[in-house]
Amino acid sequence: MFLSDVVDSTIRKIKAQTANFLTLVNLGLGSFAIISCINGQLHLSVVFIFIAALADRFDGMAARKLQIESDLGKQLDSMSDIVSFGVAPALLLYQGILFLFGFPGVFFTIFYIACGAFRLARFNVSESNGYFTGLPITSAGCLLTLSYLFVPYFPSYSFIFIILTLSLMMISTFTLKKI
Repeated sequence: MFLSDVVDSTIRKIKAQTANFLTLVNLGLGSFAIISCINGQLHLSVVFIFIAALADRFDGMAARKLQIESDLGKQLDSMSDIVSFGVAPALLLYQGILFLFGFPGVFFTIFYIACGAFRLARFNVSESNGYFTGLPITSAGCLLTLSYLFVPYFPSYSFIFIILTLSLMMISTFTLKKI
């Protein structure tokens, strides 16, 4: 009986932390993406960001499926998302092309991160009603990361337009149905 209680207790604790573990995997992958950018390994950064998006998708699924959603998990998810889909993609695009613009490149990089932080903060204080207000940062970060792959093919000024558009879409008030 005692062993059974210990096993059940351990399983409950592991189950309760599954989503948070996946969220921390997301954070770790975003951090690896940033370090890869700093080290000039921009293509590796792309890979880390896209894998972080998978971890982000699975953490929410796990929380809902296991019925372990919590305020702590919501906050942790937002902090991880600002790293993986805010800072990492912005730094990737800055290192990949925006540095060519000097101060405007720096400004739009920081503006994107600030808009992402605002978007996440607004989400965290809003009631969940089945809709997102503004473009989710995960989507914006993945689109910004995807745009990096087109650096050799698009004119350099188009990336200012892309980062500005995604920034404004995150803080806009249009709604999207959650899927």
